[in-house]
Amino acid sequence: MGEIKVSPDYNWFRSTVPLKKIIVDDDDSKIWSLYDAGPRNIRCPLIFLPPVSGTADVFFRQILALTGWGYRVIALQYPVYWDHLEFCDGFRKLLDHLQLDKVHLFGASLGGFLAQKFAEYTHKSPRVHSLILCNSFSDTSIFNQTWTANSFWLMPSFMLKKIVLGNFSSGPVDPMMADAIDFMVDRLESLGQSELASRLTLNCQNSYVEPHKIRDIPVTIMDNFSSSQTETLHPLSTSSPVPPPPRPW
Repeated sequence: MGEIKVSPDYNWFRSTVPLKKIIVDDDDSKIWSLYDAGPRNIRCPLIFLPPVSGTADVFFRQILALTGWGYRVIALQYPVYWDHLEFCDGFRKLLDHLQLDKVHLFGASLGGFLAQKFAEYTHKSPRVHSLILCNSFSDTSIFNQTWTANSFWLMPSFMLKKIVLGNFSSGPVDPMMADAIDFMVDRLESLGQSELASRLTLNCQNSYVEPHKIRDIPVTIMDNFSSSQTETLHPLSTSSPVPPPPRPW
């Protein structure tokens, strides 16, 4: 068992921050899972969106650190959506349900792409105050998988997991990185076939971000230069906390 999963910090997080499940679509199988921590009177919180392999709790260290500084943080796990418009519409409904008019978005890899697509989707009536993009991308063509994107739903779970695991570091890594990878592998194992298939579909189906639609939004770009950045499956989410986002909230 990985060190992170049994660490005091992770156990403290799981015992003190409840996991909420919310349905905002007509389809009651589409369930958003989220951790909402920090002062509820903050109406423009920081929202974390995970990569393909991630669940909402991969950001537990950021939640613990940022709420300790007085910020409100929400970490999400999105339901099964098969195209970007469907995701954006569902995310808008979630923000409406939470009564949040504007938010700061932190997205790792696929999460960063979806954050940009949501900013693009709401550009006429802005809902995104700022973007923090960690090892993300703005055009899915970089993966050269657009021709297979519509077939992921047919693949069994073990094959989908093999695709994702192929992006993890396979050589020697330092102990902290090894623990992070172990933790992300464990989180990956908790995802079902439809969740993985839909995320890979969103990650690879032909799409790009129209830059003129998000040009007025402040963007912070975070990146690393390890040998396995294609999908960011060992994100900064399991290492040191990100710097506090800009105010005002």
